[in-house]
Amino acid sequence: MNKMTSLIAAAAFAGLAMTATAASAADEYNTSTGTTLGGAGLALRGSDTVTLATGMGVAPGDAAFAHEHDGVAYYFASESSRDRFAESPDSYMPQYGGFCAFGVAIGKKLDADPKFADIVDGKLYVFLNAVAYGKYLEDKAGTLAKAEKNWPAMHHVAVEEVNG
Repeated sequence: MNKMTSLIAAAAFAGLAMTATAASAADEYNTSTGTTLGGAGLALRGSDTVTLATGMGVAPGDAAFAHEHDGVAYYFASESSRDRFAESPDSYMPQYGGFCAFGVAIGKKLDADPKFADIVDGKLYVFLNAVAYGKYLEDKAGTLAKAEKNWPAMHHVAVEEVNG
């Protein structure tokens, strides 16, 4: 094995190790595939959760305005948005660790797309896609009641175990 091949192999192994560590640290949060340079998973596909949670729609976050919370990286569209989150993360974080609220209601940890979100009683809920969001809209209260009932048993369980 030449020196270049050894370096590539070492870098690949380091990347796998970093991904495994980040995945175990953030197993209860919906993070995008892969990790940030710091090793943390990226929440909400890099969208600004403050903008989303305050009803201002989806705004792409910027790594220049990143904040890590509980082993998960959040990107923000501005410094002020990042600072608001840092002061009170629970006010802006999506419910159910950022997993699809409809998925949690049916006992699954599903990815969530920030384009499909709702705010109920000041809490942010995100959904997999238009179909899951539509099912939620058919019975908001019932869906959220089921999700609230299911979440405690799912909260600290790895996605692979929940979804089988």
